[in-house]
Amino acid sequence: MSFRQSLRRLVKPVLYGSAAAAGVGGVVFYISYKPINVPGTDKALVPVRTDENGNLIPPKFPLIKSREESIADLRKSAGLVAESAETPIKQQVQNSWSRLKSATTDAEEKGKTLQQEQQAGEEYDLLVIGGGATGAGIALDAVTRGLKVALVERDDFASGTSSKSTKLVHGGVRYLEKAVWNLDYNQYALVKEALRERKYFLDTAPHLSHWLPIMIPLQHWWQAPYFWAGTKFYDFLAGSEGIETSYFMTRSKALDAFPMLKKDNLVGALVYYDGAHNDSRMNVGIATTAALYGATVVNHMEVTELNKNVDGQLCGAVCKDLIAESNGKPVSPVRIRAKGIINATGPFCDAIRKLDEPDTKEIVAPSSGVHVILPGYYSPQKMGLIDPSTSDGRVIFFLPWQGNTIAGTTDAPCNIVPNPVAGEDEIGWILNEIKGYLAPDINVRRGDVLAAWSGIRPLVKDPNARNTESLVRNHLVTVSKSGLLTCAGGKWTTYRQMAEDAVDEAIKQFKLRPKPITERAHISGTEMIDDAAPLDGNCQTHQVRLAGAHGYSKTLFINLIQHFGIETEVAKHLVEAYGDRAWTVAALGSPTEERFPVRGKRISSLYPYIDGEVRYAVRHELAQTAVDVIARRTRLAFLNAQAALEALPKVIDLMAEELKWDTKRKDVEFNNAVQFLGSMGLPKGLMQVTRKDVELGKGRFASEVERRKYSRYDGPADTLESDSKYWEGHNPVIGRESPANR
Repeated sequence: MSFRQSLRRLVKPVLYGSAAAAGVGGVVFYISYKPINVPGTDKALVPVRTDENGNLIPPKFPLIKSREESIADLRKSAGLVAESAETPIKQQVQNSWSRLKSATTDAEEKGKTLQQEQQAGEEYDLLVIGGGATGAGIALDAVTRGLKVALVERDDFASGTSSKSTKLVHGGVRYLEKAVWNLDYNQYALVKEALRERKYFLDTAPHLSHWLPIMIPLQHWWQAPYFWAGTKFYDFLAGSEGIETSYFMTRSKALDAFPMLKKDNLVGALVYYDGAHNDSRMNVGIATTAALYGATVVNHMEVTELNKNVDGQLCGAVCKDLIAESNGKPVSPVRIRAKGIINATGPFCDAIRKLDEPDTKEIVAPSSGVHVILPGYYSPQKMGLIDPSTSDGRVIFFLPWQGNTIAGTTDAPCNIVPNPVAGEDEIGWILNEIKGYLAPDINVRRGDVLAAWSGIRPLVKDPNARNTESLVRNHLVTVSKSGLLTCAGGKWTTYRQMAEDAVDEAIKQFKLRPKPITERAHISGTEMIDDAAPLDGNCQTHQVRLAGAHGYSKTLFINLIQHFGIETEVAKHLVEAYGDRAWTVAALGSPTEERFPVRGKRISSLYPYIDGEVRYAVRHELAQTAVDVIARRTRLAFLNAQAALEALPKVIDLMAEELKWDTKRKDVEFNNAVQFLGSMGLPKGLMQVTRKDVELGKGRFASEVERRKYSRYDGPADTLESDSKYWEGHNPVIGRESPANR
């Protein structure tokens, strides 16, 4: 054999092996570092139009029905439009025929009137009770399957648990750890499901949600491989629905990214990615999108009774209009007929279940989560932190949110009340834990807490399980003998899957017939594109974009500045809170009569909320009370309770213009809002403040003790002697070289 042939036999396998290794390495490299589209960085699905001169043309969007129109639709479902709910059925029928006879003698007109009466009597396929994330999600899912849907909420959308979350869109790193160590398949399945839903969440509402890197500080070298394996497994489970991959940070890079960290014993950090969102605005977006697709959506409508037919099956409900009650107007109860009723009231689902079956066993095991809001300088603007091993084993998140910093924990047993208050013990515990991982030169003070609240997570027990004491960690869909379908448990990230499961079961239980939607609502404001996936009667909510998403891009704020002359901070806020609907919000802002900004008066000098948002909330988002605006349409009450108090008079006056409130109603709104702010961390000394006091700037601390506790600055009594620029006894208006001092 020649030397050349021998060399070829030796080299050929090496070359093939090298090529194969390079190929495998290339595939691994691509999988590990494949380019991922950041939500919102793509070109807007609906680009901004311009005229022949290059001037921007603001888009126009469809309107949802007003609250009054929606209540009229609810009444129509009962079949007798103008009757009081207390009128006997026999009398209602007689009255109906009397109206038909007296309306006209013309046969054709009689036919039209009879047809209207018959149309008015069309019942809903589904009545959803509860307007939180789950209830709103169910309404959106059902209506996009072609079903006739009504949703009623006793308070406001996201007024409970759905506005008091940790603001994360996450799979649950701590659940994954439990799944591995406890060999718990249910925990594993929960994480897997949540990671899939996290991707849908970011895709359908890119204006309200975003990626967030979260740091895990490492105090020991042995923690590095442990957390590295955990975060990589977390990435692996996400699969094609993943976002950015986790990575290790050296000590120096960790301190550069998070300079507030304590340096002692810090050896580095692991960083993994999850999502964050604006929870109540997301909830409002889901509800209003459902309304745009044709659902009848009404807030401040309390269910007082469930109706059953002769077979003992639920066929409707009786509701009370709480807004009419606030206005002091006598209004008859609202009757609603529906083929099926879904209970999606979160922590309050047992109350609705007892309207159906008074003796039913409770299934909710409420768990509270306390959160505090600190100034933004406590954390970097674009990185969060998790402490997985606090002093008592609970987990604390420390995250940037809306320009401030949110810190909180979960899972402490509690009682169910409408507006739970965060206790001083819980607030103090969180602050003490924060001190443990922040640099010692950062003075963590009680006075830096701008707002504090407690949210209730409705953990549930399966009533059909043999062991009724065990909690369901994901969500539960159960149906009573009379047909009340209850969907409870779960968490914000999985709201869409919860809704899909509930609607699937409702279709089966109530023998409903989904159908394709042929007439589109054109949520995007244009007929040039399809607003969502083909709505063929199947669940498509994993692709249905929420209102505001179609024309959103991360550069849209520049168009708003150029067209309306609003501040940069305000423009960025509007785009992130409303998406393409920011065009309408900005247009509703008042002229400032200044050179710049040209439009948009702030309701609080500390935050980028403007008067146009209050008008938009009333006209386009069904806001009915001052608390609706300061807590859930804007997030002012959650960011700074005292700033919300100071903004109240402006908010109430703007809403009074829109809703025609009289002085009595304005006083009611102020008092109710102050009481609500008490549950958001407003100092007790300010709970008795009057509107006039606030307008005159007298909404101050009641005592020096309270000032020292809640004030964000060191007052006169706290200044150091070395701060003085003059010697003792010196008159500051007379200089040292003055003849008076010689």
